[in-house]
Amino acid sequence: MSTEDSEAAEPLRAVAYVRMSTDRQIYSTENQMEAIAAYAARKNISIIRTYKDDGKSGLMLDRRPALKSLLGDVMLGKADFDCILVYDVSRWGRFQNSDESAHYEFICKEAGVRVEYCAEEFSNDGSQTPDSLHLSPEQPCQAPQFRAAISPPDSQFN
Repeated sequence: MSTEDSEAAEPLRAVAYVRMSTDRQIYSTENQMEAIAAYAARKNISIIRTYKDDGKSGLMLDRRPALKSLLGDVMLGKADFDCILVYDVSRWGRFQNSDESAHYEFICKEAGVRVEYCAEEFSNDGSQTPDSLHLSPEQPCQAPQFRAAISPPDSQFN
């Protein structure tokens, strides 16, 4: 066995992005981080930093300072990481425009930064296989309805 074979591969560098809109949600930012950390450990990924939007709706980017900062780092070429780890697609966003979430993911991809969803049952590796197509055509359109269903009628999140 050569020295190269016996050395472990250098871990990918990643940041975590977590978001929770209300205290009533079951996926606290702590629960999300536990799942993200477990995923990172399985995939030989080193989490170097966390961007956290606590108590923030996934509806609009303007109200999410951590995601804005993360995207700014990516767009300005300041990303010192290879990928962004997110618990699931809904934590990335429940934008009114169903293309907005994909747009932000595309910005990251164009900058050489992957977005990986840790709790989803698909591969987000850029390939065009059925496993990599993480959203059915109706899923992005369902986000506003899902948000309305889980938020109280008088909530700021509707």
